Amino acid sequence: MGRIKLEEIDTRAPGALQKEQVKLETAGIISELNELQNLLYAESKHSVLVVLQGMDASGKDGLIRKVFGNLNPQGVMVHSFKVPTAEELGHDFLWRIHKNAPAKGMIQLFNRSHYEDILVTRVHNLCDKETAYKRMRAINDFEWLLAEHNNTTILKFYLHISEKEQSLRLNERLDDKTKQWKYNESDFAEAKLWPEYRKVYEDCFEECNKIPWTIVPADQNWYKEYIVAKKLKDALSALKMRYPGLKKA
Repeated sequence: MGRIKLEEIDTRAPGALQKEQVKLETAGIISELNELQNLLYAESKHSVLVVLQGMDASGKDGLIRKVFGNLNPQGVMVHSFKVPTAEELGHDFLWRIHKNAPAKGMIQLFNRSHYEDILVTRVHNLCDKETAYKRMRAINDFEWLLAEHNNTTILKFYLHISEKEQSLRLNERLDDKTKQWKYNESDFAEAKLWPEYRKVYEDCFEECNKIPWTIVPADQNWYKEYIVAKKLKDALSALKMRYPGLKKA
């Protein structure tokens, strides 16, 4: 597979798809996910890590609410990685990540993730290219460790939004009272760095692909939710899980 070039990938659903039909299919998939998650929790042999990355306003929060909001909260955890604290900066960059990795039986969502340390840091010249590539090798090793030694299925999604759609959503935060709490003046400044972010994301896809990325067209929420829900359902179904029998006294 050649280098992923985001400018060559559509941010919208294929034109032949019918929105209402896809939404119905997504609802059915989410219903199946309820049973699969229950199996995952009961069997407690596997874990799942869902990594969500994307530009501001790509819809990570809404995706979590729509796809995972109906699952049993006892078996799903969400962690959002923000600017590192002083304590976190005193450790290696994966320290705060590893302690949030999923336990067996759990689905863990990373709303942004360990990849921020090779994305934002590079765009803002807080991390040089040599250090970034060392970190990418460490990330590959970290993900291999989770997969091989904790039976962790890792699903990595990049929510691929267009510059036009991002601008509409960011401006909507100024006018919609239900979304004003999300407004951050710096988001508009970050949006101007789109070419720089595209480059470092493409480097990330190239170097950290031992566990492959799914590039999710994200301009239309209904299609984005379908893609992620189906990928998760297929991954859980492939585990061939079974409910444990009666426990021996």
